[in-house]
Amino acid sequence: MDAGSVMSYGQGKARRAARSRAVAGAARAGFAARGLIYVLVGVIALEIAFDRGGGGRQADRGGALGELADSPFGSVTLWIVGTALAGMALWRLSEAAVGGPGPDGAKPSRRAMAAARCAFYVFVSFSVLSYAAGDRGSGSGSSDRQTDDVTATALSWPAGRWIVGAAGTAVVIAGLWMSVRAARKTFRRRLRTEDMSRRARRCTDLLGVAGGTARGVVFASAGVFALVAAVRRQPGEAKGMDDTLRAFRDLPAGPWVLALVALGLAGFGAFSWCHARWRRL
Repeated sequence: MDAGSVMSYGQGKARRAARSRAVAGAARAGFAARGLIYVLVGVIALEIAFDRGGGGRQADRGGALGELADSPFGSVTLWIVGTALAGMALWRLSEAAVGGPGPDGAKPSRRAMAAARCAFYVFVSFSVLSYAAGDRGSGSGSSDRQTDDVTATALSWPAGRWIVGAAGTAVVIAGLWMSVRAARKTFRRRLRTEDMSRRARRCTDLLGVAGGTARGVVFASAGVFALVAAVRRQPGEAKGMDDTLRAFRDLPAGPWVLALVALGLAGFGAFSWCHARWRRL
């Protein structure tokens, strides 16, 4: 190999390293933005637990964006959050294209999951950025109304009940999967635990278990409501995140149950910040 080839190889390697650092930085920004949204959702849900009206606010992504919009420098914050979530989409796209870290990172199933997550974050980022640009009907829309509209449309199709039922079943399974993985602390494999202090590991474990379990419970509960909507052919039985959380309040000792779930969701937000700091990328 001549000197020119060696120089070209070195420059190419440097460019690849720079791109890798840029994608990693984008991913960490995305985790930080996701964490902020979940913390705000948890805070709103905690207030709803002991105030039936909840001040008219929604305990979902739309409600969280509304809180950000009403804060000092709200427009700037929304642009930052939307851009950071686009960074998360970029990172997932890179995983879909070339595989993620770890021995199983290049498996087709992992890359397909990364592609699906990329599509999700593209949608979320676009909705947040549209909201920041002044489209108040985007991003901040009620998850309950959106779920009702989507379910009603699906139920109007041939075999619509089976489609909604299958979707509900998938969401229930996904929620249970989230909770089980959180309880088993499988998230440790994706974190640089060797760089953490003992206190940081303990705190991260607590947030990961509590937050992941709460998130899984909310997902599974939303899936159950979708199944009920399919069986009864009533789209109004399906619930978005806000109505799902409010349903916990109607249980025996409901306010305390919802408060526990709300704290778990806020904990998941803080756990996302741990990912922003220690995630293997």
